[in-house]
Amino acid sequence: EVRCIQNRGEYLYVAEGKGGFVAYDIANLSNKGVSERIVKSPFSALGHDAQVKTANATCMAIATTQSVSVPRNDKIVGEQDKRAKGEPLADPLAGYNQEQKMHEIYRYAVVTDAVEGLLLVNVDTLTDGEPRNNFLKRTTLEGGRTAWNPDGVLNGARHITLAGYMAYVTTPRGVVVVNLDNPKAPKLAAALPLADARASAVQFRYLWVTTANGLEVFDIADLSRPIHHPEATLPIANARKFYLARTYAYVAAKGEGLVIVDIKKPLAPKLYQRFTADGTLNDAEDVVVATTNATLFAYVADGKNGVKVLQLTSPITQPNFYGFSPKPMPELIAFTRTARPALSVSKGLDRDRAVDETGGQIAILGRLGSRPFNRKETEHFFIGENGQPYRVTDRVDMGAWSPLRK
Repeated sequence: EVRCIQNRGEYLYVAEGKGGFVAYDIANLSNKGVSERIVKSPFSALGHDAQVKTANATCMAIATTQSVSVPRNDKIVGEQDKRAKGEPLADPLAGYNQEQKMHEIYRYAVVTDAVEGLLLVNVDTLTDGEPRNNFLKRTTLEGGRTAWNPDGVLNGARHITLAGYMAYVTTPRGVVVVNLDNPKAPKLAAALPLADARASAVQFRYLWVTTANGLEVFDIADLSRPIHHPEATLPIANARKFYLARTYAYVAAKGEGLVIVDIKKPLAPKLYQRFTADGTLNDAEDVVVATTNATLFAYVADGKNGVKVLQLTSPITQPNFYGFSPKPMPELIAFTRTARPALSVSKGLDRDRAVDETGGQIAILGRLGSRPFNRKETEHFFIGENGQPYRVTDRVDMGAWSPLRK
């Protein structure tokens, strides 16, 4: 069973259970002149091996869905260093970019395995312009091992979410937080007990997790020490994977179809709607929300029923569709049967930010004389001097601010 897939650029990364981790070449996916558009076979006389065997690969994650090039970033940062030292450069304009060095996590696909735990595969070798190293393999970690699972903490690992270099892994016992600041030396940051944790997602200061209880939430102002808020749990009978889009969470909920949750106030989530398309959407396993032009769509892996496409906003059903987070008005507009149950959907292209949750620059911005904020600089906007997030209230003490007060 393939429970996690993700495309980026010309490759599709897949966790294939006992087939391990595979990177498929999808460069010709839209080329009608090619007979087989998804391949993992050699593309040159030098050979090519894009499969890494594992015991039972359950999920995988990459730090961004943007097409990134860490070697190109290395070159730019190197030119910056040379210019700062006054060393000569072949290109007189080189070294003016204010690019931050991309974090090492961007070189890897991070794979969860129900038996082996966590392993990393350097997929940067597929995009570095060097065909002689296109043989994927497990990354050797410090200590010589190729998988990380201290004391079996990741036994039964099911799903992984990356927030910068922090990894959140769900297991039948809860969520395991792994610090991958040094990808070759993973560190256990926390193990949080939950009832049958299934999938997770991060949005700014909050981590949501689907469990046997429904949709649960953690405050992750400190990314390595999530604070559970059980009182904010929204009960859902069989919550599976889900997607966060601005002020709504879209939860694939098997027989309940697509459950849409209002998360404008993260610690007070509200049920917005249960959508089953008149009972035809009744085996939902996964959902991804994406925008095409000005229209919002939900792509649902509806298990035994195949794949369904829901239009969430349109000028007819939602006149305010141009707003920041208009209320979704789902309607089924297309579906297709699949030979076997549809279990997973690939996320679209992330284009909403320049840095990740840990402050690492996501892509090359081409900035001259400026750069995006890093994590420490960003924290000034929402973390006080006492290390706690700023809090606000709707109540105003007029006396304290009266112009007549002396």
